[in-house]
Amino acid sequence: MRRTDEKGTSQGGETIELPEEHVKKYLGITKKALNKVKIIAPEPSYTRKMAEDFLNMAESYYSDALHFFEKGDLINAFASVNYAHGWLDAGARLGFFDVGGDWRLFTLSE
Repeated sequence: MRRTDEKGTSQGGETIELPEEHVKKYLGITKKALNKVKIIAPEPSYTRKMAEDFLNMAESYYSDALHFFEKGDLINAFASVNYAHGWLDAGARLGFFDVGGDWRLFTLSE
């Protein structure tokens, strides 16, 4: 894997193209997923604490993605939105979140 800087330039000097529309698409998908997630772990419990932590991580990475996108840093915006969605998928698979069985927005176990 080649390392790139925030402008998408690899150590070898090539520029990696990442269309703005592609990043916008994934920002929209993750926003829909964030709006759909409901924590179902009971209070007070360790599971609830973990669910809240997973959701906080997803929201933080999504916020970072928006920040990078607004700065025109599409590489880091795309990376951040993918991390955000990964936290949501993990929380859904672990049973922390009710996602209404939505297999289009989430990677579910069944």
